[in-house]
Amino acid sequence: MTELDMAELAFNGFVGQWTEGTTDGRRAPLLRRPSELGLAYEDVTFPSMDGVPLEGWFIPAEGSDRLIIHNHFSPGNRYGYPGHLPGWDRFGGFEVNFLPTYKGLHDAGYNVLTYDLRNHGMSGYGNGGICTIGLTEYRDVIGSLRYVKTRPDTVSMKKALLSVCLGGNSTAVAWAKHPEEFDEIQAMVLHQPLEGKSIGEQFSKGIGFEGGYDRLDQAVLERTGFHLAEQSPAKYASAITVPTLVGQVHDDVMTTPEAVQAVHDAIPVEDKEMHWIYGTSRRFDGYNYFSEHPEVAVAWFDEHVR
Repeated sequence: MTELDMAELAFNGFVGQWTEGTTDGRRAPLLRRPSELGLAYEDVTFPSMDGVPLEGWFIPAEGSDRLIIHNHFSPGNRYGYPGHLPGWDRFGGFEVNFLPTYKGLHDAGYNVLTYDLRNHGMSGYGNGGICTIGLTEYRDVIGSLRYVKTRPDTVSMKKALLSVCLGGNSTAVAWAKHPEEFDEIQAMVLHQPLEGKSIGEQFSKGIGFEGGYDRLDQAVLERTGFHLAEQSPAKYASAITVPTLVGQVHDDVMTTPEAVQAVHDAIPVEDKEMHWIYGTSRRFDGYNYFSEHPEVAVAWFDEHVR
């Protein structure tokens, strides 16, 4: 097999992974529950802005008037991602587990609402099963904001966001389209926002396939109806109005530091921080970061949620 043949196989494999991950593919199962870590929780359901039913957990912190809403990444869900299981191991072969993140927040005095975005976990089906990296999922973020404004026990709470990858893109799009919905949000951790164009360029560069980006972009367009460049939180980050910590694996092979730095730089607030994660090149290690270091997120929220 020639190098060209190998590059073609790699290209076709990546196209398959990308389009499977952004269309109606297999949903990752919820393998864990908060009770595993001794956390009491309530199964909740509420509608997205456009009526898609969303499934989640509410984890109460007794006596606290502070609330974090967690928006997850794709292809994961509110629990994380079962990357240690056969068939789910193409992103490094290890599990992403958000439960220690929730416990860290809970033990620091924060209530937590976490839920599955549409077409993920146990939430409803929408938009033909297509994951649009925030361009339609933003409606779910708005649904969660409206939900906590109507619950008697959360309506008066001080609120902040922990929005990860797909959840981060969705939050930025929602903020740009409906800024009035964020009037009660005091702070945010925006973790590993996803730049579709950067990921496509890095892949094409990595396999050395001439014209790879254009072909990938066309394949994604034909499968989802969207170009990679449309899936960009930097376009929407200028709408964010609260203190924001942006987290990112610095040497993430799926993107570039410059692409994520551009998202940080587009946020028009003085009180912001770029928090780089070193020691790995695996993007999915970043998803476990706040489970291993909840104190980083807690410190940001403690400073700004008052």
